[in-house]
Amino acid sequence: MSRDIKWFGEPITGGTVAIGIFDGVHIGHQEILSIANEFGDSLTVLTFDPHPTSVFAPDRTPTKLLNLEDRVHQLMLHGAEAVAVMEFTAEFAALSPDQFIKEILVDMLNAKHVVIGTNFTFGAKAAGDVNYLNAVSEKYGFTVTDVELVEHEHGIVSSTRIRKHLLNGGVEIARELLTRPHQLTGPVIHGEARGREIGYPTANIEVSPNSTIPSDGVYAGWLTVGLNRWPAAISIGTNPTFAGVRGRQVEAYALDRDDLDLYDQEAIIEFGWRLRDTLKFAGLEELLIQMKKDCDKARDLTSLRGLE
Repeated sequence: MSRDIKWFGEPITGGTVAIGIFDGVHIGHQEILSIANEFGDSLTVLTFDPHPTSVFAPDRTPTKLLNLEDRVHQLMLHGAEAVAVMEFTAEFAALSPDQFIKEILVDMLNAKHVVIGTNFTFGAKAAGDVNYLNAVSEKYGFTVTDVELVEHEHGIVSSTRIRKHLLNGGVEIARELLTRPHQLTGPVIHGEARGREIGYPTANIEVSPNSTIPSDGVYAGWLTVGLNRWPAAISIGTNPTFAGVRGRQVEAYALDRDDLDLYDQEAIIEFGWRLRDTLKFAGLEELLIQMKKDCDKARDLTSLRGLE
């Protein structure tokens, strides 16, 4: 199965292995990683890509909270020394629980401690779970620790719940559950250049179609390109004030900067606060008045200590 594994960091065997998809690396995932680190051994995270649903029910595949590279980055920030990404294929999904344990956890990773969320399942038809792992752990020479789901005032923390909040514009709640702003990444592409014409030049971001894009509206957050991170006003929508039919756009205006040439560079947009819904204005003057208010509010919010 080694041909199906992509390693980030030097491959590790004989330590602790935390298993899961970890999309978003939210506070529930962070709890798993924290407990896994308590064993004091080297920590490998075993994760999967693409999402298993893409094999079982492609039409229900969830959008991503993080692309793979950013997921790996967050896993390492939270204590993983190495991340092993298993390509999730129909062949892999057909492995029995015992095959998964022997081929992956034992032969490949030589796991001494296995840490999983209490709802983790594995093997063909999801026949393996924490009870199964506990039943065979002595035979295979590892211990098993399962971590309870984390509860928050907004309910059980899960990637699914965070997606729902974002799709309803709830970027503040998502920020709490992720412990950082939700982000979108992509190259800066040419748009209609209307923002530059009216004094608010925006970076139009080409976002992957499987990204979790918050609902249409105006947000305060940050725009990062290279080593530069600017407070920003962010717009998602179709710019209904202007004539014509256009696709949904994700744009960010770096506050008070009209001297930036960002085309074709990779950008990161981070969402801190939702300011308002997308509105259709009667004309340009009315729009400009509101845009100034949006930028003033975004400037105030992004200057709050501890969130920059």
